[in-house]
Amino acid sequence: MNSSDGQVYVSLAQLMALEFRARDLSFLTRQPRGSILAGNHASRLRGRGLNFDELRRYQPGDDLRHLDWRASLRSGKPVVRTFTEERDRPALIVVDQRMSMFFGSRRSFKSALAAELGALAAWMVFHAGDRVGGLVFNDSRIDTVAPLRSRKRVQALCSRMVEQNNALAAGNPDAEDEDQLDKALQRCLALAGHDHLICIVSDFAGAGDRTLQRLRQLAAHNDVIALQVYDPLALKLPNNGRLLVTQGRLQVELAIGQRHVRQPLESFFSGRLRDVADLLRRSQVPLMMFSTAEEAPAQLRGELGKTYGPRP
Repeated sequence: MNSSDGQVYVSLAQLMALEFRARDLSFLTRQPRGSILAGNHASRLRGRGLNFDELRRYQPGDDLRHLDWRASLRSGKPVVRTFTEERDRPALIVVDQRMSMFFGSRRSFKSALAAELGALAAWMVFHAGDRVGGLVFNDSRIDTVAPLRSRKRVQALCSRMVEQNNALAAGNPDAEDEDQLDKALQRCLALAGHDHLICIVSDFAGAGDRTLQRLRQLAAHNDVIALQVYDPLALKLPNNGRLLVTQGRLQVELAIGQRHVRQPLESFFSGRLRDVADLLRRSQVPLMMFSTAEEAPAQLRGELGKTYGPRP
């Protein structure tokens, strides 16, 4: 796998160019049946709110659902409430660049795919007219970009992704502190009071009870969407060859051609995916899953339930 083709390491030009692939994508558009955001999930996406503007006399064509019966009875004439739509809302795009993400057996590394998905999400928010910000974190650092509706703010967020992505290397040890995901979510809690869109792009390695608590706290007053990045090896290992497994400074090479080695590993990896899916289900956060074997824009379009073609 070539490290210079955007599949191991991403570039700022690559992430900025994804603006054009995100133009007809939306987290809030009406979704067909079977979409990850359809049904119960759709009710959890608040979208922009409505602010009460004023009371005024009813005019033909006004929505009868906006009649204010008490004011109408007091005045003796029909009175309606008028509303203005909130012009924008803040969004936080949270992108994981830990060493657990620096792996890929097919098209790209998880870390590169996560950066692409984070950039696509940022451009979707920007084109919706909302404020874009986010957090990018690795095993020892969390970078914060405050939400603002600005193309330069999208660029600043993408620059943080590129910087942390390009700092990943095979010789870097995994951090001993497995709470970095929870620390990033805690930082989100401090930044997002209410009515934010929070999009978390991660493999969710190390997720546990504390992660569940943070997600529930975030989802209580915000719209939270989880984008889980995984490698196909997590679903099915090859029948032969050797696999290098790392944990911190420890490295073990396993002969996966041996059935008694391959089967427990398959159960372990697929079990981790199921555990994360179950955790997110309990947190009531919608989950989308993205494979390193496929292109990010096409997968996102599929998960959102869209079809190819121009916006109507």
